[in-house]
Amino acid sequence: MDCLFCKIAAGEIPSSKVYEDEFVYAFLDIDPQAPFHCIIIPKEHISGADMINESNSTLIAKVFEAVAKIAKQENLCKGFRVVNNCGEDGGQTVGHIHFHLLARRNLAWPPG
Repeated sequence: MDCLFCKIAAGEIPSSKVYEDEFVYAFLDIDPQAPFHCIIIPKEHISGADMINESNSTLIAKVFEAVAKIAKQENLCKGFRVVNNCGEDGGQTVGHIHFHLLARRNLAWPPG
């Protein structure tokens, strides 16, 4: 499989690691939209949120467990936002499910 994020998780492409465990890998975004902006991915390939099912949903739970750990590790005590884009119209640019963790600035709504 020729997946950018699978290659990053496997260490084939360098990244600035923020967190890693058996199921999840997190790294700094190369085009940050906030003072703290990392990408969190399950190590197992899931193409997008529309492909979550009973057999892989536990991996998504592991991603959100990692979100909490990263928030504590990075002292994101004032809050943060977790974003997932799904599909072309949803703004997904890499075909591996991923979550953006943004923090350290006021994140107004709607996003802008």
